[in-house]
This record gives sequence, C-alpha cells and structure tokens, in this order.
Amino acid sequence: MDARHSACLLAGLVFLLHGFTAWAVVEVSMEDRVEVLKGETAQITCMFTSDDGFGALTIQWFYVSKTGEKHSIYYQDATTQMVERSTSFTDRIMVNVTVATREVVLTITDVQIKDQLEFICLVKSLTDGVSEGRTKLLVFERPDSPTIEGVQTGIYVYETTPSKIGSCEVKNGFPKPNITWYRNNAPIQGDSDEVKIMPSTTIESSGLFSVRSELSLKVMKEDKDAQFYCKVTYLVPGGTRMTETNRINITVYYPSTAVNVWVESPKGKIKEGDSIMFHCYGNGNTPSSVYIIKHGEKEYAVESNTLILENVTRLQNGYYECNSMDMETYEELSGNTTVFVHYLEPAVVLPTNIEIAQGEELTATCNALSSLQTHTAWFKNGRLVSFGHTLIVKDVTFDTAGAYTCVVTVPEIDGMEEMETLRVTVKGAPQIMKPEHTDLEESVANTVELTCHVRGFPSPQIIWTTADGKILETTSQNEMEDGVHSMVSMEVTSDLTAFCNASNEYGADALAFNIKAIVYTTAAATTTSTSTLSSSTVQAATAIPPKKIRKESNGVIIAVIIICILLLAILGSVLYFLYKKGKICGRSGKQDLTKEKSSKDNIVVEMKSDNTEDAVLLGVNGEKLLRSPQ
Repeated sequence: MDARHSACLLAGLVFLLHGFTAWAVVEVSMEDRVEVLKGETAQITCMFTSDDGFGALTIQWFYVSKTGEKHSIYYQDATTQMVERSTSFTDRIMVNVTVATREVVLTITDVQIKDQLEFICLVKSLTDGVSEGRTKLLVFERPDSPTIEGVQTGIYVYETTPSKIGSCEVKNGFPKPNITWYRNNAPIQGDSDEVKIMPSTTIESSGLFSVRSELSLKVMKEDKDAQFYCKVTYLVPGGTRMTETNRINITVYYPSTAVNVWVESPKGKIKEGDSIMFHCYGNGNTPSSVYIIKHGEKEYAVESNTLILENVTRLQNGYYECNSMDMETYEELSGNTTVFVHYLEPAVVLPTNIEIAQGEELTATCNALSSLQTHTAWFKNGRLVSFGHTLIVKDVTFDTAGAYTCVVTVPEIDGMEEMETLRVTVKGAPQIMKPEHTDLEESVANTVELTCHVRGFPSPQIIWTTADGKILETTSQNEMEDGVHSMVSMEVTSDLTAFCNASNEYGADALAFNIKAIVYTTAAATTTSTSTLSSSTVQAATAIPPKKIRKESNGVIIAVIIICILLLAILGSVLYFLYKKGKICGRSGKQDLTKEKSSKDNIVVEMKSDNTEDAVLLGVNGEKLLRSPQ
C-alpha cells in the first residue's frame, strides 16, 4: 500500500469519527505574480487556513506548461515529502512549511527564461476539503548596452525619398526591449512620408530578445547640426529602466544660396611681387560644386576653394569674380572682390655720376614713382648722410668723394624699397695723406718699403726720388676709390731721404721719408800681465757681446774697450797674488815660484794634459815657458 492510499484511509477514519456536523472549507491565498531576474532565486509563497492539524494536510505544487497542462513538481503529507523526478525543477526547488503561520514557500534557484510559468499550490484537508492558488513567475534579463551606427556617406537635402540615417540595436534582453529614436532631445515619430522607422526582433537560442531599429528620413539643412540617438527601455523586477546610445551627426549636403570670395593673404595692402591667396566659398557644401575665378578675360580653376597668384604686378589690379555651379542641379551663383596691387618703380638718381671741383656745391636728386607715399634717405658707407629727395653738399672736399646710395621706401608696406647709387668724384690738386711716421730707422742691408696714399682728380702721377734727385723704381701702384696707392722698396746702405712726388693738372704735392741706417759691431779685449802662473790652469777670456752702435759713436766704443782691459789686468794681478800665497794650485806659502823675465809683459797661462804631469806655460804672444821644479 503506497503513501497516497494510506493518507486516504486515514482521512476516511477521521471523517467517520467526527461525523458530518463539523464540516469546514480550507482556503489558499497567493500573489498574482512573482518577479525575478534571470539567474537569481525566486520564492513563491502559499498561505492557507484550516482547522485541521498539520498531519491532516496534503500539500502539492504544480506548474502549467505553455500548452495548459498541469505538471506536478512536489508532494507532501503527514508522512511523505517528495520532489517529482525528471522535471526541469527537480534539482532546483525546495519547499518550506511553517505550521504556525500556515505558510508554504516554494523556492526555485537559478531561475531561467523558460521558468516563466504559472505555479499552483494545492492544499487538501481531511475535514476542510481542497483549495488551490495560482502565481505567475515573471523572469527578467537586463539587455546589453545599446549601440548606434550612422551612415558614413553624405545625404542630399533634395532627395525625394527618406534616406537612411542610421540604425540602433540592443541585444539579449527579456522581455523584449523597446527602442525610440530622438533628434535633439525630441522623439521621432515614424510612419510618414518624411520619416520611416523599421524595427526588427530576433529571438536568440537562449530565449532572449535582440531588437534592431533603422531610421530613415528626408533631411533638411538644419539637420547638419542635429544630434541623433536612441533610448532603450526595458522591464526589471518592480519597474522600468532606460538607457541611451551615443549621439551621432550626419553629413548633410545642401546647395549654396550665395558665394563669397576674398583675399586670404597677404593681410592688408598688397605690393608687386607678393603672392595672393584667394578663398572662394559658397554657403552650401555640396561636393558637386565647381568654382572658377575670372579676372577680365582670364579664368582660373579653383582647387580646394583656393587660388594662388604668384609674383603679382599692378597689371593684375581689378575685379575678381568667383562663379559656382552645382553639377547636380546646374544652379549657378557668383561673388566678387576687388584687388589693388601697390607699386614702387626703380629709383632714378640725377645725375648718376658727378665730377666736381673742391669748394663747389654738390646737388643730386633721387625719385621713384609709387602708388603710396614714399620716404627717401641717402647713405654713404652704410652711414646716413641726408633725408629727402635732394642731396646737397656745400664746399665739397676730397672727403666728399665716393659712392652715395639713395634708398626709397614705402612706410606703409614692409619690404617695399628701391635703391640707386650716385658716384661723386672731386677734382683738385693732389693731396698726400701723411702717415703716422715719416722718420724711420732700419738696419743696414735690410729692405725698407715706403707707401704713399694720394688723393686727387684727375688721378695724380706719382714719382719716387731720393735727396740727390735719383728716381726710384716703383714697386706697385693701384688706383682705388679713395685715391692712388703707390709703394717703393729699397735696400738701406746708409742714411737717406726718399720723396713721394704727386702731380696732376691742378697742382702737385710731395712728402719726405727720412731713414736712419743702423749698423751692428762686436768688440773684444785681451789684457796682458807680466805675472807667470804655475802648477794650476787659469783660463781668462773676456768677450764683449755685439753692440748696436752708430758710426758717430766710435769714441764711446774705445772708452768701453779700455775699461774692459783694465778690469782684466786687475783680475790677473789678483790671481798672481793668490798663487804666490799658495792659495791656489795646491802650493803652500813657503814655496817660491821661479821668476823668469821676458822681454814683453805676458800673462802666463798653464796648459796641462790629462795623461802627464808635465805642463807648458804659454805666454800671451805664444812663447813656451818651462815650469820651475818644486
């Protein structure tokens, strides 16, 4: 006998014992629905009332399939608690009964989408009868983050049918999410001649929904700045959630209604030689527009809305017109601008070369035609000498001669200038530029170079002569801008004077160079003495180093030689005295030195060999003297 038959028998016995007078009804109450996220745990509560004790109750749980069939998943009575096998809930459910509160709770773990079913709680009492309650289990899954993708190509405003703007997609939601399109925070309503929204839904193998929505509309010019995006709404336990996609922009092509052309560079005034950059733009943006700039009869193709004219001249002054044509609609538009190229013609100096006599007044003019106000300045050797178109120099001198540069500038435009040169030659008698030194000293037999710098015009003739009228051969002579440079080279043999003589048709000038000749001489003196030296070697020689003297200083030289001879004589006497006393040459004071007289006063010097003890005394005149024995 199984558990069910035992329960029925027990219920019948109880019924017989109590009779028919105490009959009551058992009541069950449940929530209409229980909501849970996929993968979480759901609890379905069944509340009941009954006068019978718990041992007299039978509790069963069922679910209703999609086809409406009831399937048992759990059974419990006074002696049995049993989970039905071979169902999708076998390993995932648990039932708890609380007698005090008359509450039965069905717990389902790891809830899946397929678990979204109706569940039945049935309570049977031995005396109160049978009652059941029903609850729907609703399962939710949050979708992935939505995505949006806009079209990459531009859209023309004159398209006759709605053009695709983009598509939004949201995946893996349950129940099915909803997509709404927005433009600039305003929802877009579909299904009209201007707007088309095409949704599509996909049920994944997991039972989740993926939704895609495609927006098409007729664009307007204002849509070039519009932001498009999608809002996705989806259900969760206890409410609704919303999320948004990123915002996208689209490229809208619209025709121009006006064309503008202007000079982009240079900014400000234009001068000859500049490069002009024109910009030509319409207020539309259709890529099919073609631009051409006209100047007179000449046409220039415009690339990337830019035209560059290089090294412009005043001939390119005038009216420039930019024409635009839309190759889709063949509509033409134009705009224009005016260009003025400023000019500065080459400077003209009158006269260009001037020959003027010393003392006269120099006058020259410099002018350059220009479309703007000019400024003129005169420079010489890089130094400013005058302002204005006219150069005036009074009482000219040789210092006035040279090259003058006239510089004409336009203050309003940087780098706009012209230059011309004036060459001034001053006529007059030669003028020799005196050097710092004309009195020179030079050693005999050396070569001296003399230079003479002469100013004057016509170029003076230069002749070098000596004091006695001899003409010297010129080494070099060069005509330069500041005058004539002449040089002569000569060997110094004695004191001399050289003259630089310069002359032209206006006069002559001369300059003298005085050269002192310097000689080198050497003096040596030898002293004599009648003293004779023995046993030791005494070397005495005195030389006077070379001394630079003049020929007229011979008396001084003789005096110096005499003093040197006297000093040597004193030195010889001292040596002889020391020898006699035995202080030198290893002799004692008691030993005598044999004196021998000579017919001449001699200084005796002992010559000694390293290999013998014999010594020979040599006199100053070369006679050999024998040394006395010790």
